[in-house]
Amino acid sequence: MQSIIPKSKTKGTDFCGVDHCYYIIRSDLGLYMQSSNFNKGSDLNIFSLHPACQNGDHYLGHQDGYFYIIKGNSYRRVTDLSTDSSAVVYSLHPNCRGGDHYLSGFGNFYIIFQGKGTYRRTTNMNHDWDAVEYKLHPNCRDGLYYWGLRFHYYFLKPSSKWGVEYYKGTNFNKDECVNVYSVHPDVLNFLPGGLSITKGPAFGRWENIKTINNDSNTPVKWQNKINKKVGYNKEKMSQITHNWKIATSVSTESGTLEGLIAKWQFSFSAEYGGSRVSTEKETWTELTEVEEQLSLELQPNQSFYLWQYKMGFGQEPVLFCRDLKIDDEPNPPTEVLCHLHNHKKYQPGLLRG
Repeated sequence: MQSIIPKSKTKGTDFCGVDHCYYIIRSDLGLYMQSSNFNKGSDLNIFSLHPACQNGDHYLGHQDGYFYIIKGNSYRRVTDLSTDSSAVVYSLHPNCRGGDHYLSGFGNFYIIFQGKGTYRRTTNMNHDWDAVEYKLHPNCRDGLYYWGLRFHYYFLKPSSKWGVEYYKGTNFNKDECVNVYSVHPDVLNFLPGGLSITKGPAFGRWENIKTINNDSNTPVKWQNKINKKVGYNKEKMSQITHNWKIATSVSTESGTLEGLIAKWQFSFSAEYGGSRVSTEKETWTELTEVEEQLSLELQPNQSFYLWQYKMGFGQEPVLFCRDLKIDDEPNPPTEVLCHLHNHKKYQPGLLRG
């Protein structure tokens, strides 16, 4: 089963809560999502993340209305993640450092040490006031992300046969008053790895778009124009964000938010529904048809096969790459286009064998 990428493997991504709202931070996108209910997918708003508020090790919100961004041994306190308003930086008390997750609830700050199976509760992370440490209940130890509101804690569980769920409780030590909720697909689409769950795992493959045959006994010169699709299927991809209210300040290099989210999903490992492929050099503009002039000389009874690299989710291609590959073999090429490990470039007209 495909799964959500855990916090430990994606820096600058986290959950937090303030007042009656949940937040998902994604520094890789430079954005964050605000929602009043992850189960119902209610009030989904997307905002830009201020540069000073990006790439934090941990994010948490507090009932005082502040957001806290932890980096190393200090934390930044702001009133707005979009504007970095009222920013103040404090040192993190030595006893409060090195946690795997940070959250706030019941007027306190909680620091979870998953490896030790403990959590620390304090009223102030700078001074470590009123600190006490407890055992973490076994059922509360495997969360991918943790966050809190005024009188409850929450954590996202790994994917199960029931899909992606989050738990709501009141006591990490006793696992009290636990309720389980499924995460709405519109929320999953914003999570790293989420598209693999709602749309299917990413794929990249070469598809034959033209076969040229010379069935005669004499050489033949073949010259013609071919049409190919280039770009991404905006209509299909817009389903990702159709229930999101996107702030006017949000802008992306690709021009569309859904394109940026898909680009990152392609780059993830197969474990999280990606394909480890970089699409940075691809044309992330709306799908169009373009012409390309080809000129070939075919020997008697020779065939050429024209391949285009396409990427998508599940069984649906959404990105049509601009490069073509001409081959005299009927089987698809085995090379991966723009692989993250070698960034090898394949030029049109390259022959194999």
